[in-house]
Amino acid sequence: MSKEEIIVEHLVNVNRVTKVVKGGRRFSFSACIVLGNKAGSVGYGHGKANEVSEARFKASQTAKKYMIQVPLCQGRTIYYDVYGKSGAAKVMLRRAKAGTGIIAGGAMRFIFDSLGIQDVVAKSFGSSNPYSMIAATLNALKQLTVPRAIAERRGLKLSELSVTVRKKKIINNNDGI
Repeated sequence: MSKEEIIVEHLVNVNRVTKVVKGGRRFSFSACIVLGNKAGSVGYGHGKANEVSEARFKASQTAKKYMIQVPLCQGRTIYYDVYGKSGAAKVMLRRAKAGTGIIAGGAMRFIFDSLGIQDVVAKSFGSSNPYSMIAATLNALKQLTVPRAIAERRGLKLSELSVTVRKKKIINNNDGI
């Protein structure tokens, strides 16, 4: 079994929702799931059904459908600090040294674990709604590109890119650079 075939699934939230109809109340369940392959792919989805298991299945199908690829620096952290926003939720993601671990709260921790990120510092501001936090985190992660692509877009050599990139020596093992 290769690393791409391994899918890690995290159940973020399950809610019982009620619809009031003429004859009374109808109960159903909604589920939010984050899944990834621990190698740079992650997705999230939510589903709603009369049973928790059906809602969870629908959520995982949606998450698989909308997975995104995220470039990882040395397979353990992000290349540079990013900021994301969705609704009233705002998140700031910062790269971290080896051995720092995942310092994040709420649903962000599930995303980093599913991605395979081992060292990152994340801070959330504003709304703590798990749906908004997940969307804000994914918006931040979508902004990430490898430094080589940034240098090509600017028409520079990688060594001319910036002082901070040269100082941090991201070029340790040629992963995307």
